[in-house]
Amino acid sequence: MKWPTLGGAALLSAWLAGCMPYAEHNPPAIAPSDPNATAETRALFANLHRLAPQAILYGHQDDLAYGVSWWAEPGRSDVKEVTGSYPAVYGWELGKLEHGAERNLDSVRFEDMRRWIIEGFQRGGVITISWHMDNPVSGGSAWDTTRAVYAILPGGSHHEQFRTWLDRFADFARRLRGLPPEGRDTVAIPIIFRPFHEWTGSWFWWGRRHCTPEEFIQLWRFTVDYLRQEKGLHHLLWAYSSDRFTSPEDYLERYPGDAYVDLLGFDDYYSHQREETLPFLIRELHDVVKLAQARGKLAALTETGLEGIPDSTWWTGKLLKALDHDADTRQIVYVLTWRNAYTIPGHFYAPYPGHPSAEDFRRFYAHPLIYFENELPNLYSLKTKP
Repeated sequence: MKWPTLGGAALLSAWLAGCMPYAEHNPPAIAPSDPNATAETRALFANLHRLAPQAILYGHQDDLAYGVSWWAEPGRSDVKEVTGSYPAVYGWELGKLEHGAERNLDSVRFEDMRRWIIEGFQRGGVITISWHMDNPVSGGSAWDTTRAVYAILPGGSHHEQFRTWLDRFADFARRLRGLPPEGRDTVAIPIIFRPFHEWTGSWFWWGRRHCTPEEFIQLWRFTVDYLRQEKGLHHLLWAYSSDRFTSPEDYLERYPGDAYVDLLGFDDYYSHQREETLPFLIRELHDVVKLAQARGKLAALTETGLEGIPDSTWWTGKLLKALDHDADTRQIVYVLTWRNAYTIPGHFYAPYPGHPSAEDFRRFYAHPLIYFENELPNLYSLKTKP
């Protein structure tokens, strides 16, 4: 086994993960980390793994909820109005669910979100959910960086409050049931769940400067174990998602272990805005893919985009250039761009009809590597052919 030289924190987390970066492995098992995962969740994991060499699914945050000039109009989607298809992956956000609120932090009603999640699933799309939960100690937003992780761990002053927040998530997740493609009975909708994301940054209270690697790992493991064992949720695929990172060792600093992760992802809004920064993104893609392959996990570019899309050829000239760079970068299973805000002028990450980048987005859509919803096989059946 190859043992690179690591700093103390990286060495500890790699040891906790049970393997080192790019270490020699026996062939990893290709299965969800939850041994009791539902049939549809197992099928989604297996089918995304099979698709990885030939397809990268395109995703969009809040796609069905609103767009640049509209709000909650049935059937609408800026992506569909430009390309003729809905995205293959739907991103949703749960911030404020922890308080039992009616609407999330972007003013989307949770009941509407549930309906849109069911709608996207029943058309064959993939659902991923993030959670910008408020700071449990200060009561501020997710961006309030008052130290809090230590307080919500077992034995901490706010642990019971955190359990209540997880209970509310479990109640919401249990109600996500729909009819799968070619199905006859409703099932629990598989969710790619992405909590505590962008931890390599320090803008959230769970970020790198606000908790130790050991605290983060304990928080992640408690969350997984509680939702699996205490709440009985077995339709979640767990996404470990950083912001930008500098090396495999950097990426694994807070890795909770293979038994607690299904997808290795990262968010990058910076590296591909200019030609000279593309190598940084390509290196990140290589690292995540290799780390995922060594562990039998999926890999994804979990958030990206260029706000306002001022570059009319960004889709094929920057993003696709990185994704289609080589055999490794093409192993990413999906890429998700952020939302098209209704209330914030210029805050959009997918084109709308008439936008200068719409034509290039259609070229991106037509590329054989990129899949939208209308190109998806049935991802929720193990009978699906590669």
